[in-house]
Amino acid sequence: MTTRTTDVLIIGAGNAALCAAHAAREEGQSVLVLEAAPEQKSGGNSLFTAGATRIVHEGLESLKDLVDEDERHARSEVPAYSAADYRADLEKVTEGRNDSAMTETLVSNIAEDIRWLKGKGLSYRLMYERQAYERPDGSYLFWGGLHVGNVDGGEGLIRDHFRVAHESGIEIVYGARATDLLVEDDVVVGAAFESQGETHNVHARSTVIASGGFESSRQMRAEHMGEQWRHAVTRGTQYNTGTMLEAALRLGAAKGGDWTTCHATQWDAGFADNESNYEVTNRLTRQSYPLGILVNRDGRRFLDEGADFRNLTYAKYGKEVLLQPGAVAWQIFDAPLRPMLRSEEYEVPGVGEHIAGSIPELAKLTGIDAEGLNQTIAEFNDSIDDSAAFDPNVKDGRSAETSPPKSNWANPIRTAPYYAYPVTCGITFTFGGLKGDESARVLNTDGNPIKGLYACGEALGGLFSQNYPGGSGLAAGIVFGRIAGRSATH
Repeated sequence: MTTRTTDVLIIGAGNAALCAAHAAREEGQSVLVLEAAPEQKSGGNSLFTAGATRIVHEGLESLKDLVDEDERHARSEVPAYSAADYRADLEKVTEGRNDSAMTETLVSNIAEDIRWLKGKGLSYRLMYERQAYERPDGSYLFWGGLHVGNVDGGEGLIRDHFRVAHESGIEIVYGARATDLLVEDDVVVGAAFESQGETHNVHARSTVIASGGFESSRQMRAEHMGEQWRHAVTRGTQYNTGTMLEAALRLGAAKGGDWTTCHATQWDAGFADNESNYEVTNRLTRQSYPLGILVNRDGRRFLDEGADFRNLTYAKYGKEVLLQPGAVAWQIFDAPLRPMLRSEEYEVPGVGEHIAGSIPELAKLTGIDAEGLNQTIAEFNDSIDDSAAFDPNVKDGRSAETSPPKSNWANPIRTAPYYAYPVTCGITFTFGGLKGDESARVLNTDGNPIKGLYACGEALGGLFSQNYPGGSGLAAGIVFGRIAGRSATH
């Protein structure tokens, strides 16, 4: 066994962890990062994201200091997204279960903190392919409050983070799985980790848990969220097994947030290697569902595909698919809708896709009950209120008054060829973590800080429950990661 020392120890190497590392390093502290994954698979769940980051801003003009130039800017409308909008969206999608103090910290700091990262060398852009449809006149209208993302998505985010870390003298140890916390006189003084079959210790003045939730552990998912969650597919890293959450709980740490729910989306059920795939990363998600309909094996719809903008519903709809027979469903589109689907998701080589010249043929190809599918589509088509014009950039009110209703973007499924994309539940991250204070210090069950211990990212619970607004996970990682890193230096 070897023992190393550092001022600040960061456990994990995703977006939140590296924000904590940057913040601690710029205070002049030595920083050591333990990353469970080998270098080629490092970056945690952040690597698997699209890089979308929900921030407060006042419109396109206010973003020009942040995002890379693009010739489309002159033809783009980017509505302002205020702190009040951010608070309202968090409260709406979590059904009021979001921690109010954490919410205020997030919305008050994200605009400044993302520019802090920009100043360190991270690159951002407007997310045309995900958050705006081109209009007939060649212009763009951004929607849903989520407008900014990293250049090259999650891969670009992590690449930039690691470059900044190496340039600033932050040491990263890959293939180092933290297993437990080291404690002396009720103070956390570092952690034990395993590497190449051997156990080692790191002694540190401060330790930051930034190693994610427990989404990669089928056992912990079943224990805390229900037995059915064993069957979810892990979208991101396989290394977020909750080990350090359990280590903190053994020390008397309090749970924070909702341990019974998670971020889970519709995920390609037909792709041959659809779990923790480091080559296609987030491109196996299927997020054009608001344009079409979603049916189960019986051919029945079971949710409102057009309830709201995609980035306010997608993280809860994975669970709805998990609850269907066989934990599978199909997204259905017809010929006029197919060109509107996201090419980066629906045109991946090997994508699960069925194409047919008729509805009965589509049912046969997919194994969906033919009678049920035919009846569902007929009832859906007949119930569409076509007095409202279809406009994917706004909640257009073009509804289908069937059961369940479709509130927006209802278009008939009637023109061959027909397309069906099988989806299952892809789990992204769990919402439950450790309870922290305003300095990201981990609190014990009596409400007192555990000396020497901090948390950020998915390991810090409290912001999300049931659902989350798209892009707020990376935003929270930035804000609370920076807080944890700065706090760990004092």
